[in-house]
Amino acid sequence: MVGLSLGLTGGGGSLFAVPLLVYGLALAPHDAIGVSLISVGVIALIGVLRRIQTDLLVPRGAALMAMGGAACAPLGSWLASKLPEPALLIAFSLLMIGIALLMWRTAGRAGVGKEVPSHPDGAEPPSHVACRFDPAGRLRMTSRCALRLMFAGSIVGLFSGLFGVGGGFLVVPALIYTTGMSVHRAVATSLLVIVLVSLSGSAMYVVTHPAIPWGLVASFVAGGVAGLEAGGRLARRVGGVALQRGFAGVIVLVGAFVIARTLIHV
Repeated sequence: MVGLSLGLTGGGGSLFAVPLLVYGLALAPHDAIGVSLISVGVIALIGVLRRIQTDLLVPRGAALMAMGGAACAPLGSWLASKLPEPALLIAFSLLMIGIALLMWRTAGRAGVGKEVPSHPDGAEPPSHVACRFDPAGRLRMTSRCALRLMFAGSIVGLFSGLFGVGGGFLVVPALIYTTGMSVHRAVATSLLVIVLVSLSGSAMYVVTHPAIPWGLVASFVAGGVAGLEAGGRLARRVGGVALQRGFAGVIVLVGAFVIARTLIHV
């Protein structure tokens, strides 16, 4: 399920990983966050290696987001260790639902998810789009574009460390909103961001939690690779708007489930 989500939408792996580990395998939320963070990072790395020869990856954009994310992921991990588990799960679920609603609202909107090329006549993109692409599809880097990407990355990194998420469900809408890139290109690029951000958060988790169930991590990665392949094949047959809205609907359902279960057991 985690690999399928990553291959299909470029994110959401940890949104499913954490609830499945907590409610399916009875792991404590703090342990589930660590296993999720490490596993999703490895699965995303495999996804990046499979896409490295395509024209969908935007390495410079991913690197800038990851720089901001790597700086803030350890702070998120530290904050997570200080919060009680019920509060952590409810905050995680509210974040899920908020992002899902944003994705649903922006799906198919003019100027969102449509790449904005550089035109000779100097036509300006929508105000929220800070970056532009040249006619060959390469990202044109400006100071405004770089700062926006790093700021978005810092938010992703904070939540990555705090909730054990790779950040893809934040990265995809952030890339679409900031750069105006297509949803399929955002999905591919988000995998690279997830790898780089997860590396920082995972390192912090390994230092603070030496007793990591590596066998469980290995099993999760093995299943994730199979799901990643299936998700990638399916993504090529589904439209961008359908991907965004379908993903958003599933996130809302999972978030509502986690809130209900947490409140029942408080």
